[in-house]
Amino acid sequence: MSNARTKARTRAFQILFEADHRGVDPQRVLAEWVGRAREAQPGDTTPQVGEYTMQLIEGYTEHARRIDELISSYAVGWTLDRMPIADRNVLRIGAYELIWEDGVPDAVVLDEAVEIAKEYSTDESPAFVNGLLARFMDLKPTIRRG
Repeated sequence: MSNARTKARTRAFQILFEADHRGVDPQRVLAEWVGRAREAQPGDTTPQVGEYTMQLIEGYTEHARRIDELISSYAVGWTLDRMPIADRNVLRIGAYELIWEDGVPDAVVLDEAVEIAKEYSTDESPAFVNGLLARFMDLKPTIRRG
């Protein structure tokens, strides 16, 4: 998978994380990030927000209620609000991409989500994220119908 897609997923994760932390709509944070990127001067380190990042945020937002229900239902021993904020949001991006983005191989989605969890969350998070997304992968035909 291209480095651009990896960056897009990481940015989408960061935007969802920020929205969750601030208690605001992810679309609002996305708009703020896009605005800052547009106003950036040459040499600024302001992150650019690409098309795929926007697609991931918009896709998650469209399916947010269903995704959160799935995470809540299948995360054994964890409620959504008690889950580490990083885990919750990497799962949200991964679940959206896995279930509703047909152009990306499932194995790539799992690998990328695990890498984000390794970088931004606890030592236990990569296995947790991988296990839960693998379960969604198995249930994907049923989930999409529902």
